[in-house]
Amino acid sequence: MQRIASLVDRAVTLVGSRTAEGVALLLVRVALAGIFWRAGRSKVVEGSWFEISDSTRYLFENDYSAVPLPPELAAPMALMAEHLFPALLLIGLATRFSALALLGMTLVIQIFVYPDAWWATHILWVALAGILIVRGGGMVSLDALLANWHRRRG
Repeated sequence: MQRIASLVDRAVTLVGSRTAEGVALLLVRVALAGIFWRAGRSKVVEGSWFEISDSTRYLFENDYSAVPLPPELAAPMALMAEHLFPALLLIGLATRFSALALLGMTLVIQIFVYPDAWWATHILWVALAGILIVRGGGMVSLDALLANWHRRRG
């Protein structure tokens, strides 16, 4: 019985380590970034980086018309945010800020675009963003690298 308790203690220590947390936070960053990156890529003309597609213009003018911004402003803002913040999350730079920005986008989508999608989709996005806002990017991030560099410089 004592051997089992010792194994459990070792397992708990391992999964509670800074390294395990860093890997878990990296996975959370990749998951949230992937959601928004794919959404951003779906808004552009195929083969281009930032040319907004006609179908995206149509969606912002019609289906997303409840968003309290003019479509000619909302579409490029969404497109840029869905590229910038996921890229920052992937490298772990400005993680908390990027997650907060994507949380804001999620809430706009929930309130103005897809109000019935809370339990099916948006609660997961909010949870992922919340973890990153509270915990940061973890030890496998540029945020951690910059914090260590800053600490060493005094």
